[in-house]
Amino acid sequence: MDLLHFIRLARRNWPLVVLSLVLSVGAAMVVTAKTPPKYVATITMMVSGYDKVGSLTTAYQAGMLSTQRVQSYANLLTSRRLISQIAGGEDVRRLQSRVKSEAIPATMLLRAMVTDGDPARAARLANALGAKFTRLIDQIERPTPKSSPTVKITVVDPADVPRTPVSPRPVVNIALAVLIALLLAFGSLVVRDRLDTTVKTSEVLQQMSRSSVLGVITYERDARRYPLIVRENGRSTRSEAYRSLRTNLQFIGVDRQPKSLVVTSCLPGEGKSSTSANLAITLAQAGWRVILVDGDLRSPRIPDYLGIEGSVGLTDVLIDKARLRDVIQTWGEPSLSVLPGGQIPPNPSELLGSRGMRAVLSQLVDDHDIVIIDAPPLLPITDAAALAAICDGTLLVARYGKTRREHLVRAVDTLSSINARLVGAVLNFAPGKRAAYYGYGYQARAEVKTPVNV
Repeated sequence: MDLLHFIRLARRNWPLVVLSLVLSVGAAMVVTAKTPPKYVATITMMVSGYDKVGSLTTAYQAGMLSTQRVQSYANLLTSRRLISQIAGGEDVRRLQSRVKSEAIPATMLLRAMVTDGDPARAARLANALGAKFTRLIDQIERPTPKSSPTVKITVVDPADVPRTPVSPRPVVNIALAVLIALLLAFGSLVVRDRLDTTVKTSEVLQQMSRSSVLGVITYERDARRYPLIVRENGRSTRSEAYRSLRTNLQFIGVDRQPKSLVVTSCLPGEGKSSTSANLAITLAQAGWRVILVDGDLRSPRIPDYLGIEGSVGLTDVLIDKARLRDVIQTWGEPSLSVLPGGQIPPNPSELLGSRGMRAVLSQLVDDHDIVIIDAPPLLPITDAAALAAICDGTLLVARYGKTRREHLVRAVDTLSSINARLVGAVLNFAPGKRAAYYGYGYQARAEVKTPVNV
């Protein structure tokens, strides 16, 4: 994962990052407010001693002996014997856990720290500890009760009453909360991104489909209610995206320009019907003689999108109950020819793969510049494969965040197995701002109603 992909991942999921920060900082503030303050009082002591005259101990050995002795004294500072002398009525083990000691390296100094919720009590306990420790060492380091001590403990820096608590530390707690929140949020985003096999970039779509990405259709909030691009006089980001798709389609195989194009998807709900209708509309607006065929004989959607009658159409022609020219309707301005699916048959796959369908397609190709066929999804049924086998090209529609990579691979393999030509792919419902293309702002005008059959 490169840095740019990581930044894009964070931008797409910024609400999760913000939510993690708010929750973590809020939790840190609550914990900080409920944590009682603690103060640390520190006392520093120095160890001094006398060497025995006449000994053969070298200076290095004497230094090592002194260092070892100072470390032993540091351990004695937290001993149960010494703590019990300053505990009073307090639990010795509890007080012992609040006392820390250390021998300052390369010196003869000892340092003891006492932690307590009361700063005055912390200083009093630290000073008492220093006084008791001085007496204890004086007793231990006398060879006999009447002899002189060999080691002397001197309080160098007595404990003062601390003014600032060592805990809680609001700034440190909030900084740690922010760091933990970012790590958890970004970690979860990376894990989810690694486990997510849906298509979210045109690069992935191109790689999985093994074909060119001819268009990226941006998502608009009201696209479900108004799926056609004729709203706002075609001045919208989706309209521009379909015009770009139309332009790219014109440059696919100049010598093998497809005259019959199947528009399909891997699974239902990926936007292949709206793509078929809008692509046909943009081609008609460019002056092409276009006919839109509703080839989804199981779940026809084109009549609902265009607001036309769909009870008579392709099925009736294939079973010789109607003539082709009698069921073709004209829609909108400029005129777009539409062939509805007709009544739902019990055997759609057989009808779509029949000789009659080939004859109908041949006649439509002769009478129009391009035939756009809205086909069913590829993976659940074989209807789209039957149409793709007899048409010049297939356009595969994938939905952002829904179409899975493995489904694309299966769909492409299905088309390859029947020698169908995949001319390209379209990424539908891609996230994008309702902004202008190339810096030109399109202002929404009065709403234009969907044209009816004329």
